[in-house]
Amino acid sequence: MGQSHRTQKVADRIKVVVAQLLETKIKDPRLGFVTVTDARVTGDLQNASIFYTVLGDEEQRAATAAALESAKGVIRSAVGRDLQTRITPTIEFFEDGLPESAKALDSLLDKVHVLDAEVAQLRKNATFAGGADPYKAPKVIED
Repeated sequence: MGQSHRTQKVADRIKVVVAQLLETKIKDPRLGFVTVTDARVTGDLQNASIFYTVLGDEEQRAATAAALESAKGVIRSAVGRDLQTRITPTIEFFEDGLPESAKALDSLLDKVHVLDAEVAQLRKNATFAGGADPYKAPKVIED
């Protein structure tokens, strides 16, 4: 079953609030160049999963994950103030696998281009298997 309209609206609002907080209020030096890519909320609005990407190497990713984990309380309280719902959802941060899957897809596309070039090279020297006209000619019976 898909998400309801309300859960989608809450998730979108949480995404905006968290992105603004990371840009303006969270001043942790471990925090790298973070982009909030998605936010998902459970149907009862009790848990929120926030997906993010970090520009940089593994060390910067680990430092950013630690910074987000330490700022989780501040972010949750700001989300609660902004949403003004009865229950403030608990927040979990997940690193988005989008960059890795994009790299894998790019490498597959490069491989396909190489194979297409090989097929095009083979096609230049190819000849017809059954002759130039692959269809059988009707027999002509002479009387």
